[in-house]
Amino acid sequence: MLEAKSQLSKLVKAAIAGEEVVIASHGQAQVKLVPLTAEAGLRQPGSLRAALSNPAACDDAFSDSVDAEVSGLMNG
Repeated sequence: MLEAKSQLSKLVKAAIAGEEVVIASHGQAQVKLVPLTAEAGLRQPGSLRAALSNPAACDDAFSDSVDAEVSGLMNG
């Protein structure tokens, strides 16, 4: 475990590269490092740029019907 602690960045890079990384303590496997995948719906940085380039699209998001719906939700 102490060796894994000192080598953590190297082990993480190996896991991201697709290698199977298992950390053991006293000869017993304790953890397995696996890379995470992005969840559906998460956006990439800069995705707001397209909306900002079209001000009318931003204004459409704040229509009277949306304002009324939000008001209803907030005020009961």
